[in-house]
Amino acid sequence: MTVTITKNLTIKSLILGLIAVFAMLTASAAQAQVTAFKQAVAEAASADDGIAAFYRARNFEPIWVGKSDTSRRKALLAALQKAPEHALPMNRYDPAVIRANFKNAKSARDRGLIEVQTTRQFLRYAHDIQSGILTPSSVNSLIARKAPRRGDQDLLEALMKSNPSRFMKSLVPSSPEYTALLKAKRSLERAIGSTGWGPTVRAKSLKPGQSGAEVVALRNRMIRMGYLRKSASQKYDTNLTKAIQLFQQDNGLLPDGVSGADTIKVVNVSANTRLQQVIVAMERRRWLNIDLGKRHVFVNLADFRASIINNGKVEFSTRAVVGKNISDRRTPEFSDVMTHMIINPTWHVPRSIAVKEYLPMLKKNPGAVSHLRMVDASGRTVSRTNVDFTAYTTKSFPFNLKQPPSNGNALGRVKFMFPNKHNIYLHDTPAKSLFARNVRAYSHGCIRLADPFDFAYALLSKEMSNGKDYFQRTLKTKVETQYTLKSSLKVHIDYRTAWVPAKGRVNYRRDIYGRDALIFKALAKAGVVLRAVQS
Repeated sequence: MTVTITKNLTIKSLILGLIAVFAMLTASAAQAQVTAFKQAVAEAASADDGIAAFYRARNFEPIWVGKSDTSRRKALLAALQKAPEHALPMNRYDPAVIRANFKNAKSARDRGLIEVQTTRQFLRYAHDIQSGILTPSSVNSLIARKAPRRGDQDLLEALMKSNPSRFMKSLVPSSPEYTALLKAKRSLERAIGSTGWGPTVRAKSLKPGQSGAEVVALRNRMIRMGYLRKSASQKYDTNLTKAIQLFQQDNGLLPDGVSGADTIKVVNVSANTRLQQVIVAMERRRWLNIDLGKRHVFVNLADFRASIINNGKVEFSTRAVVGKNISDRRTPEFSDVMTHMIINPTWHVPRSIAVKEYLPMLKKNPGAVSHLRMVDASGRTVSRTNVDFTAYTTKSFPFNLKQPPSNGNALGRVKFMFPNKHNIYLHDTPAKSLFARNVRAYSHGCIRLADPFDFAYALLSKEMSNGKDYFQRTLKTKVETQYTLKSSLKVHIDYRTAWVPAKGRVNYRRDIYGRDALIFKALAKAGVVLRAVQS
C-alpha cells in the first residue's frame, strides 16, 4: 500500500512539474512575442518625435492591431475610403493596402511595424484633410500662409480620448464654405461623367434677338450649367438673356446679357477646368482652416474685392485694386491683425519705388516729382537744388521721399494698417477710374479701396456711436491722425478663383497671377486626380 501511494505521488508530481514547465515556456514565448512587438514599435517610431513620445507614454501598446482596436481600425478605413471625395491623394493611404498589411502580418515584429505604419498613414490623412496636402510657400513664395498643422502626439492623444468614428468625421473642415465646395465638386464630377456641358460655342459674339445653331449651343450650355430650364427655343430670347446676366455676375463679368468675346470665352471653359479650380479652392480652404474671427476683413485678390465679414455674413464690401501681375508687385497672401487706421496719411515712398522709378526721373530733371518732399536720415528736408542726383545709384541714394497729406496723396485720405513684414495695407487712392474695370491689378502691391470712407465708417460703427462724424471732423483737419481700434480685426488676404456664396451658385474668376495653376500642378504630382462620376 505504501509503495502504491508513493508511486502515485511521484507520477502526480511529475505531471504537475511538466505543466509548470509548459506554462513557463508558454509565458516565456508570449513574453517574447510582446517584447518583439514593442521593440518593433519602438524602432519604427523612433524616426518621428511625436509618434515616439506617444507610444513611449503608453508603453508601446497598440492602437490599431490589438484585439480591442477593431472599432478604431474600421473608423480609419472608412474615412480613408472617402478620401477621394475630398480630392485627397489615395496613393498616400490606400485602405486596400492597409487591409492587406493587416492580413499579411504573421509575426509579432510584423504587427509592430504595421502598427506604426498605420499610425503614419492616419497622421498623413489627418494633416491632409485638416490643413492641406501642400506646404503653401513651397508652391509660391508669395503664398506666405502657414497651414494650421496640429502636432502628431496631440492628434493621436485626441484620437484615443474620442469615439473613433466621430473623431474621423471631426477632422473634415466644418466651415459652410468647405461644405459648399464639396457639393460643387460632386456636381462637376457628375457633369464630367455625362459628357460635360456639351459642345462649345463657336461664335465670336452673340446678342439678344439672334437665332441659329450657335445660340442653341449657348442655350444648351446654360441649361447644363443650371442657369436655364430646358427649352427647345432657338432664339436669344428674354430667358436666355437673364441666364447670361446671372452667369456674368457669377463670373465677374459686366452683367449686360450680351455674349461678347469675353463672355463666350468664359462660357466655353470646360467642366474639367472648373473642377480643378474647385479642388484648388478646397485645398486653400484647408490652409485657412482656422478661426477667422467672428468679425474680420477678407480680401479676395482674384475677385478684386475687400469685405468685412461679421458672423459669417458680409457686413460691407467694396471693389479693390491689387498688385500688378509682374514679379515685384504681386500682392502676397497672408493673415494678420488690423490695429489702426491713419486719417490724412503721409506717404512714405517705399525704397524700391524711390530708387527704381523716381531716381531716374530726378537724374534727368531735379525738379521732377515736385509733390514729394526729400528728407535725409535725420528727417530734415533737403533742397533738391543742392543735390547732384547723377552721383547716386539705386544702392547709394541716401534720401527718403515723402508726400504730405493731401487730396492728391498716393494713399488718398485714409489707410488701414495691419503691420506686417510685407508692408501691405489697405488704402484710399486718387486714381478712381481703375475701379470701373473688371480686372483691377495695377498697384505696387498694396490694396486700394473704391469706397475707403464707407469702409472706415463700417469699422467705426462698432467702436463709437458717431463714427462717421468723428471721421469727417478728423478728415477736415488735414492733419495726420492715428485712430487705434478698440477691437482689432483679423485680416485675411487670400486668392480664390472659385467660391460659393452663402446663397447662390459657384463663382469663378481668372487666375490672374497663375497661382492656382501651380497649386493644381503640385496637387496632381502628389496624387490628386480628377474624377468623373456617373449619375
